[in-house]
Amino acid sequence: MLHAVDGVSFEVRKGETFALVGESGCGKSTIARLIVGLYAPSRGRIEFDGVEISNPAAKAATARMRRRMQMIFQDPYASLNPRWRVRDVIAEPIRAHQEHTKRVEERARRVGGLAAEEAQITTRVAELLKQVGLAPEDGEKYPHEFSGGQRQRISIARALSGNPEFLVCDEPTSALDVSVQAQILNLMTELQARLGLTYLFISHNLAVVSHVADRIGVMYLGRLVEIADAQELFARPKHPYTRMLLDAVPDLEMSGRQRTPIAGEVPNPLSPPTGCAFHPRCPHANDRCKRERPELRSLVEAGVKPGLIRHGEAASACHAVEEKRI
Repeated sequence: MLHAVDGVSFEVRKGETFALVGESGCGKSTIARLIVGLYAPSRGRIEFDGVEISNPAAKAATARMRRRMQMIFQDPYASLNPRWRVRDVIAEPIRAHQEHTKRVEERARRVGGLAAEEAQITTRVAELLKQVGLAPEDGEKYPHEFSGGQRQRISIARALSGNPEFLVCDEPTSALDVSVQAQILNLMTELQARLGLTYLFISHNLAVVSHVADRIGVMYLGRLVEIADAQELFARPKHPYTRMLLDAVPDLEMSGRQRTPIAGEVPNPLSPPTGCAFHPRCPHANDRCKRERPELRSLVEAGVKPGLIRHGEAASACHAVEEKRI
């Protein structure tokens, strides 16, 4: 049995950007697909605005809530239908969320009703294209006629077409050139400020996350090992794995700080190590780390305490931190 996501728990406040980071295969994208409903959780729950959207018995309430969230995928070319024009790609969520097909017959009875609605959709698509830095005329083209950065702009326009409040961004810049990454990040930051959006931003690139995230969760082999505000995490990382990830970020300031490169490989998730999953790669591991799995514990000035992680609190899953060995 493979536990792709094991005991992960966090909350995202309205208007903030919560980032999930970690090496490939740690479960970040699985969490993204669980939240938007592409995967069904085997246990646990997912709540949105106080409503449990992972409950299959509450389909009507879940459907209403899911209209308020959208997802931006990692590969913009693979996530866009190559046979559709861009205008149809962007208009699809508008029609789906407004239950357009169910009301066609009713509106068709009204003279010009259907034509008027299609005109409104066309106008909305043109506004969305301009909002992401493209021209309304681009709606007549197909996805293959655009560059990677332009296709990601189309993906963002499609995600915004249903007027969502919450966007799940699964490595939205990793497939792009560095110069284009900056443009997309600036666009997402601008849209968040203008539209009041909330982001779950998933990435393996801490240099990118440092520019957009308010809070960060660090994942390793399906579990959260550290949560902290972005500034706190970059200034004073607690978990050894977080420290190693930060040491892998290029030091453009030439600070001279000694760095510890990430050693070893991620263990086989089908047969994870006993105790702490990171102990085979950790320079601070002891016998307790090898036999007892650490739980995510909140960090306070007085030391480490177990219990529910409140919003804004830093937390770490590490015996060495709990014992103040590091």
